[in-house]
Amino acid sequence: MKLWKDPSIIRIAAIRALFLSLFLLLSLALASTASAQKKKKKDDSSPNPATASILPDEQRIDNAIGEMLGAWQLGDTEKLHSHYADDVDAVNGMWGPPVVGWPNYLTSYQSQRARAQQVRLDRSNTLIRLAPGNGVAWASYQWEFTAVVDGVPSSAFGHTTLIFEKRNDNWLIVHNHTSLVQASQAAAPAAQPPAATPPKP
Repeated sequence: MKLWKDPSIIRIAAIRALFLSLFLLLSLALASTASAQKKKKKDDSSPNPATASILPDEQRIDNAIGEMLGAWQLGDTEKLHSHYADDVDAVNGMWGPPVVGWPNYLTSYQSQRARAQQVRLDRSNTLIRLAPGNGVAWASYQWEFTAVVDGVPSSAFGHTTLIFEKRNDNWLIVHNHTSLVQASQAAAPAAQPPAATPPKP
């Protein structure tokens, strides 16, 4: 008796083929659904300007600070600039005149940020205040900075006060005053120059 002519074997093979086809179709459907959900989640993570404008101003400012600090840590200068006004001024971290204008702030940031790797900046105790009716706000927070600066593990603690202006329905930083409270670093090799003050967050 030849197996390929046996109706029960042909029926079993047909049922297996049908299940395999259904399994493959189901797998493809699930994969495309998962891909669509993943894409939707990715798309949902970007801020929606329509919904962002309905958030309370304090929440919008808090979100802006978080995005700015994230960009600051990553070295994403385009995203960083989206939170700073072109005419920003910052208190100089060294004994020097204020840093005035985005191009000067960017130059200072890039020269200091280039010296640091494995950067982490954590924010706490944020206080946000809105000036009544005039589109001005300020925020103060504490921060903890850790990184490898000039090859040496370093950490620092400090305070930052930011002044915001609402321009074209966006809260932009127009003033940054960052103060270092305490800094420490691991013992540096003898040939290593001392690490600099961390860049302004």
